[in-house]
Amino acid sequence: MNITTRGRYALRASLALAKLGTGGKPVSINNLSEEENISSVFLEQIFYKLRKAGIVTSIRGPGGGFCFAKSLNELTVKQVLEAAGENLEIAFCDKTGDNCDKIGQCLCHYIWLEVNQLVKNYFSNISLSSILEKYKNVVINPESEKHE
Repeated sequence: MNITTRGRYALRASLALAKLGTGGKPVSINNLSEEENISSVFLEQIFYKLRKAGIVTSIRGPGGGFCFAKSLNELTVKQVLEAAGENLEIAFCDKTGDNCDKIGQCLCHYIWLEVNQLVKNYFSNISLSSILEKYKNVVINPESEKHE
């Protein structure tokens, strides 16, 4: 499993939307772009996918932008990542059922299946609201995130 930049940005932008769009207030792509320092063109592509998946809705015109289609309690990290096009499967074997002569005999296969289920369950059990609640007192210092 490899979470791409698109998936990471989708989650970051979703959390920014959750913080900025309190009370269902729409937030523009430009505001999200400035808040998260992500290209507005890239965010438009991401939010197209999120809207298509039913995670966000868009409001046109002055004062428009994006807001969530469901409550933050209902929206999970798994939904956001999958809507962005992320595959949460661990690539565990270079063989598929048709070209594997050990199918049904390989015990490792079952371990990787369990790991895949654990990962999906983990991301399914993290709602956007739980992230905001858990880290509400965390103050991020941009200087501490710089790598030397």
